[in-house]
Amino acid sequence: MSWTPDGYLAVVTMNNFQQYRHIESPGWTLGWTWAKKEVIWSMVGAQTTEQGDCSKYQGNIPHCCKKNPTVVDLLPGTPYNQQIANCCRGGVIASWAQDPINAVSAFQVSVGSAGTSNKTVRLPKNFTLLAGGPGYTCGPAKKVRVSKFLSADGRRVTQALMTWNVTCVYSQFLAQKTPTCCVSLSSFYNDTIIPCPACTCGCQNNIAQPGSCVERGLPVPSTPGINTPSKNLAPLVECTPHMCPIRIHWHIKLNYKEYWRAKVTLTNFNYRMNYSQWNMVVQHPNFDNVTQLFSFNYKPLTPYGTINDTAMLWGVKFYNDMLMQAGPMGNVQSELLFQKDKQTFTFKQGWGFPRRVYFNGDDCVLPPPDAYPWLPNMSPPLRVGKAFLLIVSFVLSAYLLAFL
Repeated sequence: MSWTPDGYLAVVTMNNFQQYRHIESPGWTLGWTWAKKEVIWSMVGAQTTEQGDCSKYQGNIPHCCKKNPTVVDLLPGTPYNQQIANCCRGGVIASWAQDPINAVSAFQVSVGSAGTSNKTVRLPKNFTLLAGGPGYTCGPAKKVRVSKFLSADGRRVTQALMTWNVTCVYSQFLAQKTPTCCVSLSSFYNDTIIPCPACTCGCQNNIAQPGSCVERGLPVPSTPGINTPSKNLAPLVECTPHMCPIRIHWHIKLNYKEYWRAKVTLTNFNYRMNYSQWNMVVQHPNFDNVTQLFSFNYKPLTPYGTINDTAMLWGVKFYNDMLMQAGPMGNVQSELLFQKDKQTFTFKQGWGFPRRVYFNGDDCVLPPPDAYPWLPNMSPPLRVGKAFLLIVSFVLSAYLLAFL
């Protein structure tokens, strides 16, 4: 933004362009390595987690002297003289499709011992981004066209002295070794409830590792959670066959002449996490003709161009936008009303169930297709044994002989 006597003043802006993955509490953590012997004199809207060794400075002490600083966002309620625009949300960044206004975070940093011209300034390297844990991989910083800014009255344009971009991508496989959610299924036309596959997110191991899960009805152990200084991010889940923190249940509820209705229930089995600003993405061919949703927000996604078969669902603000921790209040639900397309609609072969489901951007595990609830007239044919045929033949022969 501007030069200082021994460096520069910069504004760092983080934009989340992911459609349905947000960064939730405890928020983002950004790190890098200085190319030379730079120091951070001051920061607005963020802070480093460690100051480092600044013993060689006298009088004016830098904010951070570490070679590889780690920066975190300030918390809500920070004094106004320590804030800039889009800061101070505790590191929480909304997803682009859900809340584009809050899908950005920013802070200001004054860098010293860095040079005072475009030729002497060196770009930082080895950028890292943590969002409550691993998962993001960042590329190198690259110089791009300088940013330009329009004055409040719209009559003057100013520009930055230098601008560089760093792109970070997310991988679910790097974030966790096991899935984080699963899907169960049921329907009005079949009494069978298809549960989440066993051991989807792990297997119960309370015998070998006591306390690895909580039995329903028993008190929850008082262990440090996500909002305590120790930041224990490991989920503590209720003991279930699937052992997933999140279960999504899709129930085909009713069938009308021109419409059909489905009920979706999200259940939180994690005792250490309240999922704020949660979202769910569902792929189903009938989303091109969804008529009404109850108590959820809805936005169509078109990842395949003109094919409208993917929907993003999330809670209504101040009503059910937070999925509470495991317990009586740890669930949210809604119903979806679809209009039938006579060319494609059917309940045969599990057509009414979703093709893919995501929770907070993570791919959820569905039951195998051959386990889906069958229509009553689509059940496998009964196998009639030879003994049964022999008994029927014997009774029929005896009956005929009685009339001879």
